[in-house]
Amino acid sequence: MKPSIFVVEDDPDISRLVRHHLENEGFVVRVYPTGTNVLSDAERQRPALFVLDIMVPGKDGLEICRNIRKMPGLASVPVIFLTAKSSEADRVLGLELGADDYIGKPFSPRELVARVRAVLRRFERPLAPSIVKAGDIEIDSGGMTLTVRGQLTQTTATEFRLLEYLARHPGRVFTRDQLLDAVWRDTHYVTPRSVDVYVRRIREKIEENPDEPRYLKTVRGAGYRFEIPKS
Repeated sequence: MKPSIFVVEDDPDISRLVRHHLENEGFVVRVYPTGTNVLSDAERQRPALFVLDIMVPGKDGLEICRNIRKMPGLASVPVIFLTAKSSEADRVLGLELGADDYIGKPFSPRELVARVRAVLRRFERPLAPSIVKAGDIEIDSGGMTLTVRGQLTQTTATEFRLLEYLARHPGRVFTRDQLLDAVWRDTHYVTPRSVDVYVRRIREKIEENPDEPRYLKTVRGAGYRFEIPKS
């Protein structure tokens, strides 16, 4: 089956452009001019990816993304924002809400296709099966599942890959650029600031107090290190 992409975009010219180029690349594309029905449809037929404009009538792209990340059946589906709101602050907000990428308008159709493929590769690339246990968290790379204090915890593919990579190298300090190369690989479209946002999101999921992390430590002037807490 061809992978499906759900696009929420109220501008008919842009939605036709997006549909045309993604369908030419072999994707099945469903376009929504508002966010009203996209989540109920996605629960019935889970897409491979969401492309969301932020400024759409009714439920805006930020709210849709926030809801996706709360829904167990959809929480791991990658999200790309496609929007005219392209300041650094807007980009960081989008990533904090759980987006996997953020494309500003106007955009190149070739760039859109490249970034869609980059996000899907990151999501689909298999990990070597292993289980890392540290303190009260368990990371199962084969099943791509995270258990925190006995509870299964939803993550995006990017969050999981970043945490899994750090946890497989406990005690080692990684710079942001090293993490981008290891986890994102397609680093042309992401910035070191993205790593900071993802670390903050992961801390909110694994740490009892994200402001005083036990696992995911900041090494000032260097980067990040995963530590296994002493029992």
